[in-house]
Amino acid sequence: MRFLFDHDVPDEMAYSLRAMGHEVTELRIVLPKDTKDRDVLKWASDNERVLVTCNRDDFLELAAEQVHAGLIVLIRRRSRALERAALVRLLDQAGEAGIRGNVNFA
Repeated sequence: MRFLFDHDVPDEMAYSLRAMGHEVTELRIVLPKDTKDRDVLKWASDNERVLVTCNRDDFLELAAEQVHAGLIVLIRRRSRALERAALVRLLDQAGEAGIRGNVNFA
């Protein structure tokens, strides 16, 4: 699967996904830091990437309004290891079919 990591997602979260064979792009590489959330979600959709973000409130509202390739809201935990484990568990349990076009929490 192909993912776009929002600015608020720690870079180290990408390591596990890349090790599993997924493609991860950090938002700062493809869009300016001040890009509006609506445009971020549109870019992710246009480029067939599931957006991973910690910005629950804004993106849940946008995901209800516009078509998207998928949205994963990463819930902050006590450690990055627990966050990575939750993300990997979501991918294992939901699979691509459960992630694409849906809103998920990890």
